[in-house]
Amino acid sequence: MEMLATMMHRPMTVRMLMAHGETIFPDSVIAAFDGARSHSASYASVAAGANRLAGALHALGVRSGDRVATFSWNSREHLEAYLAIPSMGAVMHTVNVRLSSEQVAWVINHAEDSVVILDARLAELFAPVIPMLTTVRHILVVGEAAVDAPGLEISDFGAATAAQPDHYDWPDIDETRAAAVCYTSGTTGNPKGVVYSHRTTFVHSLASRATDTFGICERDRILLLPPMFHANAWGLPYSGWMSGSDIIMPGPFLQPDGIRKMINDERPTFTAMVPTLLGDLLRASQEGAVDM
Repeated sequence: MEMLATMMHRPMTVRMLMAHGETIFPDSVIAAFDGARSHSASYASVAAGANRLAGALHALGVRSGDRVATFSWNSREHLEAYLAIPSMGAVMHTVNVRLSSEQVAWVINHAEDSVVILDARLAELFAPVIPMLTTVRHILVVGEAAVDAPGLEISDFGAATAAQPDHYDWPDIDETRAAAVCYTSGTTGNPKGVVYSHRTTFVHSLASRATDTFGICERDRILLLPPMFHANAWGLPYSGWMSGSDIIMPGPFLQPDGIRKMINDERPTFTAMVPTLLGDLLRASQEGAVDM
């Protein structure tokens, strides 16, 4: 007779990762920088926000397997989407805001996104995309912005989530199901989609915590400079959350002066960035504009 394991049989999902962070590290914080100062929220409150977002998306008709796009800077609301969308069984599509309007519309239509969570600070950039959309039914706007989208429903993110309870009945999900999809930057024709499973997301988060990799831990304060639309910020939102690290969200303030202020005010212990951003920092330091 074959012997079966008696250890853990729970699937490794984003929901399991989310539950770990909110249960073990409820007092760790997510700090969002507004250009002058940071506004902090506890893991417990961010998790409650993720529950409300899942309720809001369900009310809009989002069901298991549906794709939900984010067009956003790194922010608390973007992290709530990272937690809520996969955990409710939908698939998160983080759209690269640096693509051309035509490419943005192409990837959204190709993924068949039904809802877009739009950062109001990017509303003007997103405006030319709207007439080219074929599958989107609804846009949730985070912040204040006038969005002209004939034929589409527009809702305020804050109002839509405030109308929902802090609890959502999360479904059981197979760990091999799709959790997120990212597209390439389209250097060889149209962008190509890559789909991450719940299992690969979970395992990558564990790997990022290892000593011989990033070594992310509870004592860390992560300055999240990799964009959350760029390979899911290299997995740092999930590995940081799993570890109970404090996470500083820079929003659109990625210039040397803004980064310097975040470093001085928030004292991060870990960051990562693309070479162009590092080049700007080094150049500013050499010119005396930034005292690194």
